[in-house]
Amino acid sequence: MSIYDFSVTDINGKEISLKEFEGKVVLIVNTATDCGYTPQYNGLQKLYEKYKNIGFEVLDFPCNQFGQQAPGTEEQINDFCILKYNTTFPRFAKIEVNGQNESPLYGFLKVQKDGMDGLKDIRWNFTKFLINKKGNVVQRYDSKITPEAIEPDIKELLDE
Repeated sequence: MSIYDFSVTDINGKEISLKEFEGKVVLIVNTATDCGYTPQYNGLQKLYEKYKNIGFEVLDFPCNQFGQQAPGTEEQINDFCILKYNTTFPRFAKIEVNGQNESPLYGFLKVQKDGMDGLKDIRWNFTKFLINKKGNVVQRYDSKITPEAIEPDIKELLDE
Protein backbone atom coordinates (compact mmCIF):
# COMPACT_ATOMS: atom_id res chain seq x y z
CA MET A 1 0.00 0.00 0.00
CA SER A 2 1.08 3.60 -0.66
CA ILE A 3 -0.43 7.07 -0.60
CA TYR A 4 -1.55 6.41 -4.19
CA ASP A 5 -4.27 4.12 -2.83
CA PHE A 6 -6.09 7.11 -1.31
CA SER A 7 -8.39 9.82 -2.59
CA VAL A 8 -8.93 13.10 -0.78
CA THR A 9 -11.24 16.07 -1.18
CA ASP A 10 -9.69 19.27 -2.46
CA ILE A 11 -10.49 22.76 -1.20
CA ASN A 12 -13.32 23.03 -3.75
CA GLY A 13 -14.99 19.76 -2.75
CA LYS A 14 -13.63 17.72 -5.68
CA GLU A 15 -12.36 14.16 -5.08
CA ILE A 16 -8.69 13.86 -6.03
CA SER A 17 -6.79 10.59 -6.35
CA LEU A 18 -3.32 10.85 -4.88
CA LYS A 19 -2.21 8.87 -7.94
CA GLU A 20 -2.04 12.34 -9.52
CA PHE A 21 1.18 12.81 -7.54
CA GLU A 22 2.75 9.49 -8.54
CA GLY A 23 6.46 9.78 -9.27
CA LYS A 24 6.85 12.96 -7.23
CA VAL A 25 8.37 13.69 -3.85
CA VAL A 26 5.50 14.85 -1.64
CA LEU A 27 5.36 16.66 1.68
CA ILE A 28 2.00 16.20 3.44
CA VAL A 29 1.27 18.74 6.19
CA ASN A 30 -1.65 19.27 8.57
CA THR A 31 -1.97 23.03 8.90
CA ALA A 32 -3.77 25.75 10.81
CA THR A 33 -4.20 29.44 10.10
CA ASP A 34 -4.11 30.70 13.70
CA CYS A 35 -1.19 28.81 15.22
CA GLY A 36 2.28 29.72 16.41
CA TYR A 37 3.61 27.55 13.57
CA THR A 38 1.46 29.22 10.88
CA PRO A 39 4.48 31.25 9.61
CA GLN A 40 5.86 27.89 8.38
CA TYR A 41 3.65 28.55 5.34
CA ASN A 42 6.49 30.86 4.18
CA GLY A 43 9.02 28.03 4.27
CA LEU A 44 6.63 25.57 2.65
CA GLN A 45 5.98 27.99 -0.21
CA LYS A 46 9.71 28.65 -0.72
CA LEU A 47 10.41 24.90 -0.94
CA TYR A 48 7.49 24.45 -3.32
CA GLU A 49 8.66 27.26 -5.61
CA LYS A 50 12.23 25.99 -5.58
CA TYR A 51 11.47 22.34 -6.38
CA LYS A 52 8.01 22.11 -7.97
CA ASN A 53 9.43 22.06 -11.50
CA ILE A 54 11.58 19.03 -10.70
CA GLY A 55 8.93 16.85 -9.10
CA PHE A 56 8.11 18.18 -5.62
CA GLU A 57 4.64 18.81 -4.16
CA VAL A 58 3.36 20.18 -0.88
CA LEU A 59 -0.11 18.93 0.08
CA ASP A 60 -1.84 21.14 2.66
CA PHE A 61 -4.52 19.60 4.89
CA PRO A 62 -6.10 22.18 7.21
CA CYS A 63 -7.07 20.69 10.57
CA ASN A 64 -9.05 22.31 13.38
CA GLN A 65 -8.39 19.61 16.00
CA PHE A 66 -5.64 21.40 17.89
CA GLY A 67 -6.83 24.41 19.86
CA GLN A 68 -9.44 25.23 17.20
CA GLN A 69 -6.66 26.99 15.30
CA ALA A 70 -8.08 26.43 11.81
CA PRO A 71 -11.43 28.18 12.11
CA GLY A 72 -13.47 29.20 9.14
CA THR A 73 -14.57 27.60 5.92
CA GLU A 74 -12.29 26.07 3.33
CA GLU A 75 -12.75 29.23 1.25
CA GLN A 76 -11.73 31.47 4.15
CA ILE A 77 -8.70 29.31 4.91
CA ASN A 78 -7.66 29.29 1.27
CA ASP A 79 -8.06 33.08 0.96
CA PHE A 80 -6.03 33.62 4.14
CA CYS A 81 -3.17 31.43 2.90
CA ILE A 82 -3.07 33.08 -0.50
CA LEU A 83 -3.35 36.66 0.76
CA LYS A 84 -1.04 36.39 3.79
CA TYR A 85 1.53 33.83 2.59
CA ASN A 86 1.10 33.78 -1.21
CA THR A 87 0.77 30.00 -1.20
CA THR A 88 0.29 28.24 -4.52
CA PHE A 89 0.58 24.57 -3.54
CA PRO A 90 -2.49 22.29 -3.43
CA ARG A 91 -4.81 22.73 -0.46
CA PHE A 92 -7.47 20.25 0.57
CA ALA A 93 -10.67 20.26 2.61
CA LYS A 94 -10.39 20.39 6.38
CA ILE A 95 -9.79 17.00 7.93
CA GLU A 96 -9.28 15.33 11.26
CA VAL A 97 -5.92 13.64 11.77
CA ASN A 98 -6.66 11.78 15.02
CA GLY A 99 -9.60 9.99 16.55
CA GLN A 100 -12.78 8.38 15.38
CA ASN A 101 -13.22 10.68 12.37
CA GLU A 102 -9.61 10.75 11.24
CA SER A 103 -8.88 10.84 7.55
CA PRO A 104 -8.04 7.38 6.16
CA LEU A 105 -4.91 8.93 4.61
CA TYR A 106 -3.72 10.10 8.02
CA GLY A 107 -4.55 6.74 9.56
CA PHE A 108 -2.20 5.22 6.98
CA LEU A 109 0.53 7.86 7.40
CA LYS A 110 0.63 7.46 11.19
CA VAL A 111 1.04 3.69 10.95
CA GLN A 112 3.98 4.13 8.56
CA LYS A 113 6.01 6.45 10.79
CA ASP A 114 5.67 6.99 14.53
CA GLY A 115 6.00 10.43 15.97
CA MET A 116 8.15 11.57 18.84
CA ASP A 117 8.37 9.13 21.75
CA GLY A 118 6.94 6.39 19.51
CA LEU A 119 3.46 7.92 19.55
CA LYS A 120 1.25 7.36 16.53
CA ASP A 121 -1.16 10.27 17.01
CA ILE A 122 -0.40 13.65 15.54
CA ARG A 123 0.62 15.95 18.39
CA TRP A 124 -0.04 19.35 16.81
CA ASN A 125 -0.44 21.43 13.68
CA PHE A 126 2.31 21.40 11.04
CA THR A 127 3.37 17.78 11.49
CA LYS A 128 4.98 16.80 8.19
CA PHE A 129 5.26 13.50 6.32
CA LEU A 130 7.83 13.16 3.54
CA ILE A 131 6.87 10.74 0.78
CA ASN A 132 9.22 9.31 -1.85
CA LYS A 133 8.50 8.96 -5.58
CA LYS A 134 7.03 5.50 -5.01
CA GLY A 135 4.41 6.83 -2.58
CA ASN A 136 6.07 5.50 0.56
CA VAL A 137 6.45 7.45 3.79
CA VAL A 138 10.16 7.93 4.47
CA GLN A 139 10.11 10.44 7.31
CA ARG A 140 7.84 12.17 9.82
CA TYR A 141 8.73 15.56 11.27
CA ASP A 142 7.35 17.17 14.40
CA SER A 143 5.78 20.63 14.22
CA LYS A 144 8.92 22.25 15.58
CA ILE A 145 10.95 21.09 12.57
CA THR A 146 10.83 23.89 10.02
CA PRO A 147 10.39 23.31 6.30
CA GLU A 148 13.86 24.74 5.72
CA ALA A 149 15.39 22.12 8.03
CA ILE A 150 14.05 19.26 5.91
CA GLU A 151 15.23 20.65 2.58
CA PRO A 152 18.28 18.30 2.46
CA ASP A 153 15.96 15.28 2.81
CA ILE A 154 13.76 16.58 0.00
CA LYS A 155 16.77 17.18 -2.26
CA GLU A 156 18.06 13.67 -1.58
CA LEU A 157 14.74 12.09 -2.59
CA LEU A 158 14.49 14.28 -5.70
CA ASP A 159 17.96 13.09 -6.75
CA GLU A 160 17.03 9.39 -6.47
